[in-house]
Amino acid sequence: MNDQPSTTRRATKRGRARLHAMLQVVLDRTEPAVEWLIRLCGWSAILLVFGIFFFVFREALPMLSGKLNLTEFFTSLEWRPTAEPVPHYGILALLVGTISVTGLAMLMAVPLGLGAAVYISEFSSGRMREILKVLIELLAAIPSVVWGFIGYMVLGPIIIRLTGAPVGVNLLNGSIILALMSVPIIVSVGEDALKAVPDSYREAALSLGASRWEIVYRVLFPAAKNGLLAAVLLGVGRAIGETMAVLMATGHAIQIPHSLVDPIRTLTATIAAELGEAVQGEPHYRVLFVIGLVVFVLTFIVNLTADLVVKGIRNERAV
Repeated sequence: MNDQPSTTRRATKRGRARLHAMLQVVLDRTEPAVEWLIRLCGWSAILLVFGIFFFVFREALPMLSGKLNLTEFFTSLEWRPTAEPVPHYGILALLVGTISVTGLAMLMAVPLGLGAAVYISEFSSGRMREILKVLIELLAAIPSVVWGFIGYMVLGPIIIRLTGAPVGVNLLNGSIILALMSVPIIVSVGEDALKAVPDSYREAALSLGASRWEIVYRVLFPAAKNGLLAAVLLGVGRAIGETMAVLMATGHAIQIPHSLVDPIRTLTATIAAELGEAVQGEPHYRVLFVIGLVVFVLTFIVNLTADLVVKGIRNERAV
């Protein structure tokens, strides 16, 4: 009577052993493929960046090989790509417009975003924290074209009424919209950076009699400096690369702004507005890709600056 259960147990063990051996064989055979797939996933971001750069550079190369006067391109205010008999490709006004709207947007977005990150991380209660995080995520989910409508239909009339500007779509309008679009990124990344600071830092500061605000700007900000810098630079990248909202909210005028209520045009808005009308392969079409390279270089400079600053901070800490 006792032999049958023991035989069943031995058969079960043998079956499990065979199944385990079969699975091990399958894993041994598929391991190289899985390893290469993981490597491909790791390299995919680099490959995509190089692929995008290659595509843009290939389309812009005919103009860069001598057909485009780079001195005029970067120093002239005349952007008339369809003028006859001689078109003018000057992006100085577009470049100044991009930098001015991005800079003004960051002046508004960085204090607001970091302040909101500090409040969510250090001062809000558990329920309020979850509500604010959900609302900020919903704010980030609003499409760019909807922000453009808000700037054109809501913010524009308010600016006209408060400032007396002739038009409501201008540098100030676009900067406010870009600031609101950049705040969710700054808040999300900044809050994560503050949360990553060990609680022992806070406890040590409290034991020394520091107030909550002293903990924030004397302990948390220095400790989370790398993450907060990354949050700000992600906001800058979001603002520089934005297209549809600035196309609708800045007035799309080719000029260097002399006041906050002057209409401007940005590099990205120019590409979006004119690429569909340019004949493929023509100089106008190629020059728009040259502008794309300029935007690419601007974002590269921002990221390189961030990397150098972060490395400098780490070196200071090591010393």
